[in-house]
Amino acid sequence: MEFQGKSAFITGAGSGIGRTAAIELAKRGARVFIADINEEGGRETVAMIEENGGESHFQRTDITNEQNVMDSISLCNQMYDKIDFAVNNAGIVIGAMLADLNEEDWDKVVNVNLKGTWLCMKHEIQLMKKQQYGAIVNTASIAGKIGLKHHGAYVPSKHGIIGLTKSAAVEYGEYGIRVNAVCPGTVHTSWVHRVTKKLSNLHALGRIGETEEIAEAIIWLCSDKSSYVTGHSLVIDGGRIAGE
Repeated sequence: MEFQGKSAFITGAGSGIGRTAAIELAKRGARVFIADINEEGGRETVAMIEENGGESHFQRTDITNEQNVMDSISLCNQMYDKIDFAVNNAGIVIGAMLADLNEEDWDKVVNVNLKGTWLCMKHEIQLMKKQQYGAIVNTASIAGKIGLKHHGAYVPSKHGIIGLTKSAAVEYGEYGIRVNAVCPGTVHTSWVHRVTKKLSNLHALGRIGETEEIAEAIIWLCSDKSSYVTGHSLVIDGGRIAGE
């Protein structure tokens, strides 16, 4: 199998894109460590992986808490002796116009999406520097590429993830560490079910994406097939922003 003997650290794998990426990595032979604040969802993902004969472990992790992040990454390294791939996928959305946001909601979105991604990258990179290799994939969004109404905190947080991705790629390429991001358009997850038809009409392909389609891109960015790709933000959006 492609990733036999490899290990992956994934945040936000209790549902959605993170869960699908975890399952697909495990199918290809990777041992998958799941870090999520959602205990029920995280354990469900582990069970799904193990049912298919894969190896996985769940650790409840608040990515806005540096000690939590350090403990989870350290445990992953202890269990699997290394971290070949890190997928920083955890994130939240709170919809509101910029001037209507309250400070609490701004802080929550920025702390989870931007600070949380930075904290994970910080400690993943420290480990990967010692290894002299590693691949990191951050989940940004098309909201990291364009402006969107009613996403006054989400858009800046996702722009920031792309900035983190580029900076880290430049700073740590000499250590054999590749850092990239995926920028999904609207993806078929539980929170978009009510407005699927309306959202589908915004995409050139006439439909929203599936989590498997984003997971395949994540897997490619982790693999040796993308060995000369770093600092890149891969848009996977069915043509949503092609005309922007």
